[in-house]
Amino acid sequence: MLITREDLNPATVQLHIVVPEAMVLEGYAKAYKDAAKDLKIPGFRPGTAPRSVVEKAVSPEFIQDRATDIVMNRAYREALKRENLTPYSQPGVSDVTIAQDPPKGEFTIKVPLAPVVKLTEYTGIKAIQPTSAVSDADVQNQIEVLRKREAKREQITDRKVIEGDVAVVNIKIEGQEGDGRNFMSVVGKTFPLLDEALIGMAAEEVKVVELTFPETFDEKDWANQTHRCRLTLRSVSAMKLPDLDDDFAQSLGFGNEEELTGRVRALLEEARASMVHEYVSEQIMGEIVQSSEIHVPLTMVEAVAGQQLRDLAQAQAEKKASLEDYAKDKGMTLEELQQAIMDESRVQVERAVIAQEIFKKEGMKLNNEDFNRELFDMAREYRVTPDEMVALLKKNNALDELRNRALYRKVTDFLIKEANLQELPDEATA
Repeated sequence: MLITREDLNPATVQLHIVVPEAMVLEGYAKAYKDAAKDLKIPGFRPGTAPRSVVEKAVSPEFIQDRATDIVMNRAYREALKRENLTPYSQPGVSDVTIAQDPPKGEFTIKVPLAPVVKLTEYTGIKAIQPTSAVSDADVQNQIEVLRKREAKREQITDRKVIEGDVAVVNIKIEGQEGDGRNFMSVVGKTFPLLDEALIGMAAEEVKVVELTFPETFDEKDWANQTHRCRLTLRSVSAMKLPDLDDDFAQSLGFGNEEELTGRVRALLEEARASMVHEYVSEQIMGEIVQSSEIHVPLTMVEAVAGQQLRDLAQAQAEKKASLEDYAKDKGMTLEELQQAIMDESRVQVERAVIAQEIFKKEGMKLNNEDFNRELFDMAREYRVTPDEMVALLKKNNALDELRNRALYRKVTDFLIKEANLQELPDEATA
């Protein structure tokens, strides 16, 4: 067996494997034997029918698929042993050729190794913390604008951004190193070109636009400059409050407007605190990634990006559109869109790996309170009950998602508590 090895990064090894003809033929022979075990052929006991008889009784596709699995699994195991590799998760396979006549076996496989993480000091990181204070004017404005909606803070996932939403957006200037910079902004109160770009976007959406940053922009090295920028909308939130009438207030157990106003203030404070938490954690995690050495398996990044692209393609298909149409609408080519999603997936994987490393180093443990808090948040996002959310997670074999989210929240809570925070008013964040 011929193996050509290429170390793509410290956590990913690519192997190009050429399988000997004898191993290929053995794979097909075993595929026929396996098929014979499940066949009921008159005159033969299970598993004893000759190959010539089995060939007529099973589909060529079944034999091809079974033989391919047998040959590749055997070759992969032998290659791992020869190269002394221990896979961290499932590999990524490409360029597969397994044929019976003439016998030929060849494929390329990316082997994921354990992530390599060398953390810098992650406590005491400087970060900007916008004020979370809520004024009387804030309360009255929210009651006036959102009085016809049920009182709760919501992560927006089912509509586009509108003026007044709070967006956490990453701005990356083309040609500059790094993963861009994060801003928490009230849409409509940033600057005209950015407001125009944000309105109509959806959470996790990517768009390329040309921005001229105002002279008063807080990032002084960007102020009064025009750049082609890639915007990634990390999240968007809004407050939804109840009708301001006596019947509704009394149905909630409030005796008067003063009590209802107090409840509105509490909800606003909770929502503001949540948004500030997300903004600060974005800064801290971004700083840790930039200053630490971290290498993650490319297969993990590709898996995340692939799922996002499939979800996006499905959403476009439902609108009778394509990914190419979507990319064009966002000012990108299809290749630029794919690269943007790949870059963002890498950021997500790196941050998840760093969170796991800190969780381990600090000896943290998750408790029922951690899981319940995340479960209720997920249920609100998907607009289902907590019990229904658990059922959905089980159905999709996604219970790990609940644990990963709870772990990430626990780590970011710790990092914020240990950070060197500088408080600034809301309007200074964008």
